[in-house]
Amino acid sequence: MILSKVSTIVSAFREMAFVCICQQQTTMPAADTVVMHAKIYTVNSRQPWAEALAIAGDKIVAVGTEKDIEQYRQKKTKIIDAHGRLVLPGFADCHIHFMDGSIGLTQVDLNGATSVTEIQKRVKEYAAAHPKEPWILGMGWSYPTFSPSGLPDKKVLDEVVPDRPVYLVAFDGHSSWANSKALTLAGITRAIGDPANGKIVHDEKGDPTGALKESAGDLVAKFAPKPSRAQRLAALRMGMHEANKFGLVRVHSAGQDFEWLDLYDELRRNGELTLRFYVAYFLDPPELAPDSIEKIEQARRTYHDDWISGGAVKTMLDGVVEAHTAAMLTPYSDDPSQSGKLFWEPAKYEGAITELDRRGLQIFTHAIGDKAVRLALDAYQQAAATNHAHDARPRIEHIETITAQDIPRFGKLGVIASFQPLHAYPDD
Repeated sequence: MILSKVSTIVSAFREMAFVCICQQQTTMPAADTVVMHAKIYTVNSRQPWAEALAIAGDKIVAVGTEKDIEQYRQKKTKIIDAHGRLVLPGFADCHIHFMDGSIGLTQVDLNGATSVTEIQKRVKEYAAAHPKEPWILGMGWSYPTFSPSGLPDKKVLDEVVPDRPVYLVAFDGHSSWANSKALTLAGITRAIGDPANGKIVHDEKGDPTGALKESAGDLVAKFAPKPSRAQRLAALRMGMHEANKFGLVRVHSAGQDFEWLDLYDELRRNGELTLRFYVAYFLDPPELAPDSIEKIEQARRTYHDDWISGGAVKTMLDGVVEAHTAAMLTPYSDDPSQSGKLFWEPAKYEGAITELDRRGLQIFTHAIGDKAVRLALDAYQQAAATNHAHDARPRIEHIETITAQDIPRFGKLGVIASFQPLHAYPDD
């Protein structure tokens, strides 16, 4: 673990790399900070462990024995005594939705709530503590809590907050849950049809249950109050504090941050940015339009340094297994009437990928079902054959299901398997 006494060095680690002492230097830069008496893991096979390190500015200038590092000390050098504790390189989180997560820190937190009773308790307590908030918003509920269906019901929320709209997003962001008040304000009745790439769940009588899959959640979310600029900046400061606390020094945004690049830039200009951001533009189906291309290219021209960088595009081919919205090659075992669906028409998706690849943009494709994974690989293969790009490193995000024959294609095509541990056992 990274301990608080040495947390001040975390931001100096870049992409989990160290500059190690390999030979005697004639001129040693004065260190601003030196960490001594540490057990440092270097991620360098030739020098896996070290005792001390020296930092000048935002760079680690040397890692080695205490004798090696002693020569970097000057009168003004800050000395951190690690007392033999473990020091690790800073971590990079390669799939995050930072703005949404930061805003979530200010709302009802349902992460870790494993029972309906616990969820009701948290929602009720939050509502009581915030009597002037017109909506109760939050995130973090999980599907197993509502087994066997895996989906929540508005009645659970109505019991604790009947007089204000409640809107809660699932832990994965792919389903949402509204109480009766929120459904009424959004005009969602049994007569309302499903939006593109979304589903309003109904009970046996045809009434909306309050469970909303994928884009159906937007039908309610658009009526909820939006955070002000000041509230977003405050939330981002909280989010960065949490990230740094866990040793994060860089994150790859996979959506919902591109629209707020100016806020991140404001924090940087004010010297408040303590996390490096690689931010992808979120490309919605059904096609890649000229205005999207202009936004992507403008961001790449504007943001291209160590702290904020563009040049990436994220899109989604399908949903999630739990809601049966992930696109599968065969029907779901627990509901053979469903096999999910692709969010893109294959030809339009492949055309978009080829054009983005031609422009030298890194592509993130959300694909959880094996049908979606296969289409993503097919599109990347087609783009490579058309553009002959070198080291493009397109990514597929999550990859919860995959056929055996598609596994070796990742290596052959140079595709990054951007897989997160959460997606191995999402119920745990």
